[in-house]
Order: sequence, then C-alpha cells, then structure tokens
Amino acid sequence: MSEVDGRHGDTDGEGVSIMAGEHGVAALTDGRPDDGERDRPYVVVSVTTSVDGRVTFAPDRLLMLEPHSSAWRALGGESADRVQAARAADLEREHPHQATLEGSGSLVPPDAGPVGGLDPVPPEERDALYADHLPEAVVARPGRTKWFTVVDGRGRVRWTMKSVGEFDVLVLASRATPIEYLGYLRREGICYLVAGEERVDLAAALRRMRERLGVTTLVSTAGGGLNGALLRAGLVDELDLVVLPTAIGGAGTPTVFDGPVLPEGATPAALRLRSVRVEDDGVLRLRYLVERADAGR
Repeated sequence: MSEVDGRHGDTDGEGVSIMAGEHGVAALTDGRPDDGERDRPYVVVSVTTSVDGRVTFAPDRLLMLEPHSSAWRALGGESADRVQAARAADLEREHPHQATLEGSGSLVPPDAGPVGGLDPVPPEERDALYADHLPEAVVARPGRTKWFTVVDGRGRVRWTMKSVGEFDVLVLASRATPIEYLGYLRREGICYLVAGEERVDLAAALRRMRERLGVTTLVSTAGGGLNGALLRAGLVDELDLVVLPTAIGGAGTPTVFDGPVLPEGATPAALRLRSVRVEDDGVLRLRYLVERADAGR
C-alpha cells in the first residue's frame, strides 16, 4: 500500500492512503478519551459495504453462510482482501479489543423465532436464571482473550460452537428473553449478561461488559439494525468502512446503519474524517471519528 499522509507524502505505487488533518494518527489519539474516563468500552463499527451503503445482497442472504459469503468476497477481489487485512491489523494495534459484536440477525434468518424444544424451567429456578452467568471455567479459560458477543434478546440462536481459538461466546439478553433459553445457555456453559426489561439495553450491557469482564474496546461487525441502535444510543465512537466499487440497491436491503429513524429535531451524528485509503480498482477504506461533546460517555 502506498502512503500519502498529510505529514510526509511518501508513496510506493500500489494505491494511495491519505491521513486527514495535519496531525495524522494523532487525530485519533486526541479523539479518544482516556480509558479511565469512561464507564463502557470504546466502540468501533467496522463493516464492509457497497457504495450505496448495503452490507449484504438482500435481507434473507446471510453473509456468514455460503454461497453468499463467497459472492460477497468476490465483489472486491484481491485489493479488498488486502485492505480488510490491513484494517484488521490496524484495529488490533490501535484498539486491542477484547470483544466483537454481532446481532442474532447475522446468524439466523429474519423470520427465525425463539429456539424451540427446550427444557421447561421449574418456577423455583426462574429468578436465578435472570442473574448474569459468567462461569469461571469459561472466563478464565487458557487461551481465551476475546468474546464473540451476540445480542439475542429473543433467544433465536441455537449454538453448535461455544468457543473457537481465542474467542468464547457471550450472549446479551434481557428479562424478556425466554427463560427456557437462559436455562439452555446455562446447561451449555455459555456466558450471558442480562440487561434491560423488554429488550436488551445496549448501554447497560456495555457498561456490564466493562465492569464485569474488563472489556475496554469492542468492535462491532454487526448488521444495520444493531449498528443503527448503537448509533441512536450514542454508543459509536469510530467508524471504519471498507467500501466496495459496486451498487446493490433494493428497498429493505440492510445498510450500515438501519434501526430507528432520526427523531424530529434531532441532529445526525457528526463525523470527523481520520483517513482515506484508495485502491486502483476503486476499493476504499474510510475512517471516521464520531464527534460529540460527551466524548467520555
């Protein structure tokens, strides 16, 4: 990759990367409060999108499943693979994160209901299941350094894998999550946090991740519904987009930020450009900081 930043102007001929502002990388450091000032993790939304903001081909085409996964990767070719690898390396270096975030909609079809056929829960056990479940055997598992965090307030995901390499599953649930599903998670030894009454309270859940698990940085690779909810709740600190040179269109096709509409009189989130990387074939990487007065929130 070539580097043309605002300070040095170095190039090596394989594309261009421009650092915004005369302070370059320092612009990011200046925009992030000290970890001691915040009660929740720093949140980076890191997704790959078409030029019209779509993050998949259609609402029912899950990119975690074939053939959609391969078709999506083919849109950007080798340069997209290179840019995404650089993004992953940058995130690991600049934001050593302890958790990634997905919504249940990334793992199951839109019309999927709660997991069925689960064991009933005796009345005397119900209250205990609404307490956070963080078994020491999982939290202290040798080799575990990150959480694969999934918001699943409706109990829609039946887990076939609980840990992979450095990741263990962490489910974010609410008091409206089916009690049978919480019992299922406990029997399977899957960690979960309960935050919110009728639905998962994202702000409270992130605070619990910080307080109970020491998570200081979270990277959301989720779809538009969850990312939109994070945006509306004022929980997004940084946006890291890889933009593919293609347009998908389609009413209802998920975008980078979906979720609740902007309320009347509300101000859209203001972004400050951190850097742009341009590949010869039109693949872009755009990095923004979210501007707001309560940066320590």
